[in-house]
Amino acid sequence: MEGMIQVTYTILCSGDTNKEVTLQEIITNEKIVKLLKSEFTKGVRNIELLAQEKSSIVFKTQKENFELMVSKNDFADIVELAEEDAKKHKRFKKGCDGIEIVNIVTID
Repeated sequence: MEGMIQVTYTILCSGDTNKEVTLQEIITNEKIVKLLKSEFTKGVRNIELLAQEKSSIVFKTQKENFELMVSKNDFADIVELAEEDAKKHKRFKKGCDGIEIVNIVTID
């Protein structure tokens, strides 16, 4: 096969956070409800907060993405090649020992 593949990856660390909280969970917390009411409805009484849809908020560690170009012939080895690239560029820090493939794009 001719051509190249652009691989985007990020480094995984043991302290990374990825937590999803529904809007319903948020508005059942009294401290948050009090804060929202004081911020958006000052001086108004008898206010009730309702969540009509199953919306959520995600708390996720912000990560830096890195790119790597490989041959299409190396598709089966993308993870290993990305790990080697991270080691070569000294991207693994203390507590960080894995990678996550974020995106793969074929370039003709």
